[in-house]
Amino acid sequence: MDFNLTEEHKLIRANVREFCEKYVAPIAEVTDSEPKFPADTVKRLAEQDLLGIPYPAEYGGAGSDYLSYIIVIEELSRACATTGFTLECHTSLACYPLFKFGTEEQKQKYLVPLCKGEMLGAFALTEPGAGTDAAAAATVAVKDGDGYVLNGSKIFISNAPVAGVIIVFAMTDKTKGTKGISAFIVPQGTPGLIIGKHLNKMGIRGSLTSEVLLKDCRVPEKNLLGGEGQGFKIAMMTLDGGRIGIAAQALGIAQAALDESIHYSKERVQFGKPIASLQAIQWMIANMATEVEASRFLTYHAAWCYDQGLPYSKEAAMAKLFASETAARQTNRAVQVHGGIGFIKGHKVERLYRDAKITEIYEGTSEVMRMVVAGSLLR
Repeated sequence: MDFNLTEEHKLIRANVREFCEKYVAPIAEVTDSEPKFPADTVKRLAEQDLLGIPYPAEYGGAGSDYLSYIIVIEELSRACATTGFTLECHTSLACYPLFKFGTEEQKQKYLVPLCKGEMLGAFALTEPGAGTDAAAAATVAVKDGDGYVLNGSKIFISNAPVAGVIIVFAMTDKTKGTKGISAFIVPQGTPGLIIGKHLNKMGIRGSLTSEVLLKDCRVPEKNLLGGEGQGFKIAMMTLDGGRIGIAAQALGIAQAALDESIHYSKERVQFGKPIASLQAIQWMIANMATEVEASRFLTYHAAWCYDQGLPYSKEAAMAKLFASETAARQTNRAVQVHGGIGFIKGHKVERLYRDAKITEIYEGTSEVMRMVVAGSLLR
């Protein structure tokens, strides 16, 4: 059992960290405070072949393994959680279903430009009345001649305002519950596809998240992804892999909180000495470091299972559960270490504190992750 990264993985980390120090970290505060979508950064990521990292070169990807992708998400999120999530949403949620379930024609038309970074992708599953309970979805797709007409609404759809294509899930047969859900490829500009205004979020504020409305939105039959009734399977398999990406995002946030706490505790002097010399601070730092490393092992192991072709649903859920709750704890501790200054807008740990919370919610809440883990153990 080898716990060391390969030289290739180390080089990827070093290159992305340098990229973040040059382009991502300097604008992270503006990205959050305005908020402002980091369009120039996304363009640079595309130029570095980082928008299709784990997909084959024949489809415009970099042909790297999933662990490489996870390391990139971790490093981006360490500098700016908005940027890390924008990439994760595009690569995990939009590209994967096309790669796994798309026809060759669909891959050439949509996956290739997504992986090349010529456009971003989005994933539209959640509805106002259907979050965790996908079977409660009200969006419908009615067969009409050589196509489908979609009607309904989606909520909390990240990347939607800037996406060139959206993977939309709709009921083709409501009598079948989850087996009646189908997935559709809906390009931006399709008549009847309406993108709502950007939602003002507590954290990851620079990522564009909005409502998506479908009003007599007609798509051709060739835009059906994976066949009728395959939508729930597509969504669950996509989210399994995506959860490793969210674990990596949480890991990057937690690592940043640890980094900031170590630096500040050495610089901040109270009672004539750095607060790093106080046992209370030392124990917080020790707990933070231990949980960050545990999160890293769980996240990397899940990515390794993915790369080895092994089952990874449970491992992904464990990684997301632990890493996201670790991020929430570590950012809370980081604010405590910083004291009053950590509570002030414009300070990095205050931003990290807000960014961390969403990792316990999207792509499956912590409660759902416990359900997935328990289900795999008790069946």
